[in-house]
Amino acid sequence: MKQTMRQWMLTSRRAYSRSTKRASSFCARSIVAFAAILTLCGGSVLTSCCKVDVTTIVNKQQKQYFTLWNQCEALTVLQDYVKDVTNPASKNYIPKEDRIATFDMDGTFIGELYPTYFEYNMLEYRALDDATYEAPQDVRETAQEIRDFVRNGKKLPDHFDMKHAYAAAKAYAGMTLAEFDAYVKSYASLPANGFSGMTYGESFYKPMLEVFDYLEDNGFTNYVVSGSDRFICRSLVESIGIEPNRVIGMDVKLMSSNQGTEAGVDYTMSQKEDLVRTDSLIIKNLKTNKVLQISQEIGKVPVLSFGNSSGDCAMHNYCMGNKTYKTATFMLVADDDARDHADLAEGARREAKWREAGYNIISMKNDFKTIYGYGVQKTDFTYPDDTRTLTEWQEGRDTTNVGQ
Repeated sequence: MKQTMRQWMLTSRRAYSRSTKRASSFCARSIVAFAAILTLCGGSVLTSCCKVDVTTIVNKQQKQYFTLWNQCEALTVLQDYVKDVTNPASKNYIPKEDRIATFDMDGTFIGELYPTYFEYNMLEYRALDDATYEAPQDVRETAQEIRDFVRNGKKLPDHFDMKHAYAAAKAYAGMTLAEFDAYVKSYASLPANGFSGMTYGESFYKPMLEVFDYLEDNGFTNYVVSGSDRFICRSLVESIGIEPNRVIGMDVKLMSSNQGTEAGVDYTMSQKEDLVRTDSLIIKNLKTNKVLQISQEIGKVPVLSFGNSSGDCAMHNYCMGNKTYKTATFMLVADDDARDHADLAEGARREAKWREAGYNIISMKNDFKTIYGYGVQKTDFTYPDDTRTLTEWQEGRDTTNVGQ
């Protein structure tokens, strides 16, 4: 009986040993195979079979940046700059809290050649085509000047940016912020004039969106600093994840919906009231006004700045004048008349001027693999016939200098 028991125990130990060896061998082979797979995928593994937390095994795959860019001078400058100022061992290291990047909007990362700025197009529609709104004469006049410029090539009056700003303040006065946001998004959902496969709200320069991602992942805080209405900008950039408190733009005064003529310092808003736009312009955010707003709202001098027009030069110069940190500035040139409605002569003139000023040049033609996305095509502009009866002013308006 004892002998039989010893034999049974010996046999069991041998069986258990063989089973354990097979299990260990299987585990080892599994680890090797799993490691090989993850190595190919850029991951890492733990060398244990028990209590494995899969989330600790697979590292996040290396993110690919700038897939929509050609290799170019501007991209090299940007990447070298970011590597330098984010390297703690570099003499040019910038702490995360001071990595401020400012971006103009129209023509810098969103279209402005369909056929003009988004906010100009929307005001033209509001005053001349929106059957729910009866525009006052000065607003109609401003909208008609946009239409004459777009359709007939008539030059806009001097200082038209300010004339438009005052007209736009009037055109949307009385709207709550929610109503205005809905109005902007409704207009943005229309097909972009001069393109197929894209709405106004989708008209982002896709390569520039990669810049936002790259900078954010490297500890930069991105701000939109635009000459367009702040609340238009907020509505448009919401879809690409830019927070409202990172947007600076043209501003009109706001008031509480029941405030009336009472001053804000004397009136107490109730819980059930809304904020409403007024017709009083606070600031047109162009040129040095951009610098003033950056200083007031951000409180720090940017270290990176991106723009596309003379309205951005002051912002760039402010950045380049940063006395604490290394900086870089970039101007985007609309020099692609195959995929966009570019004025090549104007683009060449701007490029020469900006190179002389020390700004880095981004060429839409040479540096971007695509502008709006591969499914978007440039088309001819189309314009519907005017549907409203002409007012006395419109019938007698000055149409001289058309095409000049």
